[in-house]
Amino acid sequence: MYKVIKAFSDLHDEDYPYSVGDSFPRVGINVTEKRLKELSGCENKQGMPLIEKVADEVLPAAVRKAVGKK
Repeated sequence: MYKVIKAFSDLHDEDYPYSVGDSFPRVGINVTEKRLKELSGCENKQGMPLIEKVADEVLPAAVRKAVGKK
């Protein structure tokens, strides 16, 4: 799971807006490894990392439940 470190609108998800601190991707959305690499690196339209990987333990319980993690 990833968290947003810079606000952006996801061009691959109908311009869905993400704010700093949001979980990425949102519940119900599947994202490719290529897209995760793009958003966590500088190979995106903003030219800087927009998301970073977080350990599952730091996710809120509701998010872990929604994505099927215990």
